[in-house]
Amino acid sequence: MQDLYQTIRQYTGRGACLMATILNGEDIGAKVFFCDKKLIWKTEGLQLSRGHLERLRDIGESGLYEAGPMKIFAERFGGRDRLVICGAGHVSMPVIRIGKMVGFHVTVLEDRPEFAAHAESAGADAVVCGPFEEGLRQIPEGGSVYFVIVTRGHRYDLLCLKEILKKRSAYVGMMGSRKRVAAAKEQLKGEGVRQEALERLHAPIGIPIGAETPEEIGVSIMAQIIQCRGEKEQTEGYREEILDALDLADPEVPQVVLAQIVWRKGSAPRKIGTKMVIASDGRLTGTIGGGCVEAEIIRAARQMCAEEGVDHLVREVDLTSEGAEGEGMVCGGKQLIYLEKIIRKD
Repeated sequence: MQDLYQTIRQYTGRGACLMATILNGEDIGAKVFFCDKKLIWKTEGLQLSRGHLERLRDIGESGLYEAGPMKIFAERFGGRDRLVICGAGHVSMPVIRIGKMVGFHVTVLEDRPEFAAHAESAGADAVVCGPFEEGLRQIPEGGSVYFVIVTRGHRYDLLCLKEILKKRSAYVGMMGSRKRVAAAKEQLKGEGVRQEALERLHAPIGIPIGAETPEEIGVSIMAQIIQCRGEKEQTEGYREEILDALDLADPEVPQVVLAQIVWRKGSAPRKIGTKMVIASDGRLTGTIGGGCVEAEIIRAARQMCAEEGVDHLVREVDLTSEGAEGEGMVCGGKQLIYLEKIIRKD
């Protein structure tokens, strides 16, 4: 199966992806993978009619579906979410750190070497030191790119905003007072920027929580970005660390099981598509929410690693049970977890 995950790595970030996994019957575990509605990969020997493939291809939202007797988990996802910060001043530092904490690949653009060095120290994945317009030309567009404009001056903010609004993106936010933002919009409109492009702008940036310090402003900005990300009709997909854990090209890598949430009801702590890799040597990558639920899934996965012929398992977990209450996890919801042993190719 690692051929599939190598393919996912290859296509991640190149378009809108959809993975369909069969969860029951003799084809349990079989998968179909699309990118931009083109069939990219299908489990060898899986027999699906053209009509079935077309219906899978056109699924618009992640979730559980039925196709005759088959139960299918369809997962829409894109590339890893990228946070691009224009400016590396005081506000940028907490935005970098929080962005990393919540799973973004963080790139910072800054034209002053000493401030660019601060961004590197804060943990940015990439720092581009040079003129903002040149740096922005290096940034790919797409529905998984989030732009934050917090430069040192109005002139640089406008320069960045004008370049960013030419790109497709998931989010554009700019710091500034309402008066300053209104003036910036009027200026750009006079320079030919379309109104619908300007309406994409979140400015003043962030959720209004009365923030004053750089750290509080960073929380406000990232809260708004997380809110926008949560409104997207897709899952977290296959993050880089998950794909690394599923790479069985090295014969020294132990047996691993991929666990993912395929259904939930009520206020369960993590959304569908959340993934975790459990290795037979005890290593864990990712989390599906922690507590007693995760502990139960880890035990089941390790038992699967130890047994021959048990390659797939579907577990329903109840977060309203007494056991969950003992762990402090009474969310009032339920989850369905699909566990799949990743078979090494010879």
